[in-house]
Amino acid sequence: MVDAFTKDPFSGNPAAVTVLDRFPPDDWMAKVAREINLSETAFAVRRPDGDFDLRWFTPAAEVDLCGHATLASAHVLGGTARFHTRGGVLTCRPGPDGTIEMDFPADPVRPADLDLDLPGATVRFTGQGQFDFLLEVADAAWLRSFRPDIGAIAAASPARGLIVTAAGDAEGIDFVSRFFAPNVGIDEDPVTGSAHCTLAGYWADRTGRAALTGYQASARGGTVRVRIEGDRVVIAGWAVTVSDI
Repeated sequence: MVDAFTKDPFSGNPAAVTVLDRFPPDDWMAKVAREINLSETAFAVRRPDGDFDLRWFTPAAEVDLCGHATLASAHVLGGTARFHTRGGVLTCRPGPDGTIEMDFPADPVRPADLDLDLPGATVRFTGQGQFDFLLEVADAAWLRSFRPDIGAIAAASPARGLIVTAAGDAEGIDFVSRFFAPNVGIDEDPVTGSAHCTLAGYWADRTGRAALTGYQASARGGTVRVRIEGDRVVIAGWAVTVSDI
């Protein structure tokens, strides 16, 4: 059990990591993920070449891309790992200040309409990436205090999830975000690495800077560093083991 995108136990985003000799049947992995009941449970199997196959399950579904459980898996494996996943090959390596850097595919956003009422918010942009919708709102304070209608979000978004973001409101934080994915069994995810595949490019375009720091303003909260490198995004964060079961 690892808390990702944090230095401190009991914050960031918790993930369960299981390293196995081979993959069990899919229904067994799905049952384990439901039993553990975290936003993601990761299953890693070493390949003959020293790389790993990696799969992620929410309590409701297997997903194509997950950042925090990849970070947690790399942490368990010592900080350096190369994962083969449904979302492509993901390389992890130690970064500065004790972080782990993960090489992920960029997920650019394009303008798209979303019929969702956000009382009190000024919406500046609505768009969609490969996996998620993204809404930018004008006020980070509104975003931090936002109490979502999860049913309305589930009905409005056919995508995996909804990213709501705003410009940063604290020193050293370039943007804040929250992430909701009720259609895959996650009402609100504490810190979502894969959402930053979209957030990185969006805020790089807005700010003109390739390297940025985001804060996901869930109840647990977590800091995510991002850096655009061509059609890839380097996502960096800390991780801490909470328990070994």
